[in-house]
Amino acid sequence: MEKENITTILEKAQERAEDMDLPYKGALLPDEAFALLQQAPDAKLIDVRCKAELDWVGRIPGAIEVELKRYPGMQPNPDFIDQIAEKVDQDDLIMFLCRSGGRSDYAAMIATQSDFPNCYNILEGFEGDKDETGHRGQKGGWKAAGLPWVQS
Repeated sequence: MEKENITTILEKAQERAEDMDLPYKGALLPDEAFALLQQAPDAKLIDVRCKAELDWVGRIPGAIEVELKRYPGMQPNPDFIDQIAEKVDQDDLIMFLCRSGGRSDYAAMIATQSDFPNCYNILEGFEGDKDETGHRGQKGGWKAAGLPWVQS
């Protein structure tokens, strides 16, 4: 992706959200989210995957990790919003990421409803969609985009 400025990236993300009728500020592609992390001082990436996913699949250096659901059983984290509030300022540009974009969509929605006005979902998530052989990590997502991540 050519280097775009913060305003251009946010405008595209907000247009996507309007086109998709999303209840939060915007929808970002992984490379756009990474660019915002590099350029926008108030940008925060919150990885909502469970600890097992982070440990076994990989993590993003510098991401704030707050489980939306807990493993095993994928039970909802009742303290999710409180834990976010401890780690970010209410007016920060908050970007949510999960495995493939579903849980992060929900996280952006409930954070917006909880008075965090600048919430964005990272489309495709960390691993993206399954490819034709049923595997993730090759088709879309943070990993396939070649963005920074580490494995335990």
